[in-house]
Amino acid sequence: MNGLYRPRHGRVIGGVCAGLARRFGMSPWTVRLLALLSCLLPGPQFVVYIVLWIMLPSE
Repeated sequence: MNGLYRPRHGRVIGGVCAGLARRFGMSPWTVRLLALLSCLLPGPQFVVYIVLWIMLPSE
């Protein structure tokens, strides 16, 4: 499967960062760190994460 989805294994909260990491060939911890650092900036990061959690299909 080459699309964007949330994996069953390797999830920490909802699997959004793990799914993005698999899709773009990155380490899940790198994506998690980038997501955490982006929360320091103003913007709707939490809302985007929740929307992706709801919208992305599970593996």
